[in-house]
Amino acid sequence: MADESLDPRHDDVRKWYGEHFAPSAKPSYHPPYPSGRVGALGLGYDPGTLDAASQSLVEGFCGVGNPFLLGDVSAGVRLLDVGCGAGFDCFVASSLVGPDGRVEGIDLTPEMVSRARHHLSESGASDVSVRAAAAERLPYPDESFDVVISNGAINLMSDKGAVFREIRRVLRPGGRLQFADVVRVAGVSEEQGDPDAWSR
Repeated sequence: MADESLDPRHDDVRKWYGEHFAPSAKPSYHPPYPSGRVGALGLGYDPGTLDAASQSLVEGFCGVGNPFLLGDVSAGVRLLDVGCGAGFDCFVASSLVGPDGRVEGIDLTPEMVSRARHHLSESGASDVSVRAAAAERLPYPDESFDVVISNGAINLMSDKGAVFREIRRVLRPGGRLQFADVVRVAGVSEEQGDPDAWSR
């Protein structure tokens, strides 16, 4: 279980995702932008990789971008997905790193971890490990990864400085961070005090 003392907003995020993404049910939240197969294709994901994944894994995709377009992920690479959600990007990464590579995923919400594990097993991704953890305190030694990715998750964390310091710590020298996210350009709104708005 992730450390609950790191950020009081962690409980809000866990509660919201736990309510909307129970492992045994269809998600009850759908983002206000294309998701699933249509969303993934629109963001440039490979159709062949989508065809190789289970339907439930593809349906669970609700990323805001495609971190794989920011740099090549080659065979043998060790990759970490921060805020892996239902596991879609972990599956994509596993198809790129091959049997000599390794993919790790972390998510703050136990329900999402369970969902990701189920989807990845269903899709035959055997070289992926997913665990519950906070991005502000990654459960890995220094210089563990060649690439760190994240897709629509860092915005949920209030101490982004701590997140980026941890990512820097676990990246090997010359390693890369490739992430996609949403950004507010109009300043802080009153919604930031609303747990439901923050968690989305």
